[in-house]
Amino acid sequence: MITISKSELKTQQFSQKLAKKLKGGEIIGLSGDLGSGKTTFAKGLAKGLGIKETITSPTFVLVKIYPLTSSLKPLSLVHIDLYRLKNIKDIKELGLEDYLKKQNYICVIEWPEKIKQELFKLSDNVIWITFKYIDKDTREIKIKGI
Repeated sequence: MITISKSELKTQQFSQKLAKKLKGGEIIGLSGDLGSGKTTFAKGLAKGLGIKETITSPTFVLVKIYPLTSSLKPLSLVHIDLYRLKNIKDIKELGLEDYLKKQNYICVIEWPEKIKQELFKLSDNVIWITFKYIDKDTREIKIKGI
């Protein structure tokens, strides 16, 4: 599926709709250049899941975990940024792989292409989203796996 977003607001509204379909155990890879809309998408997804906290990119802390207070079962959104990591070995050493295997987490990964093959080995529930910068306000968003 491909959609064109003409603003940050439209990107967030689109990801809020996707959030309503999530049940837990999903791995959502957000791939695209710097400034293409990955964190904006994650913000909308979190809002759609009922998270009230301000969502920021976890580039320097690598992982941020947000409990879903509106869920009937214990779920958390795990926002991971792999920009500074080099390979799957780094992921394993940090224990990030544990989040990717559990049904009580929805994992959103920025820069997932660094571990793409491993992600598809870990789960059958990977949603791959690619962001393409068109112009200052416009992004092409391509989704595979829904």
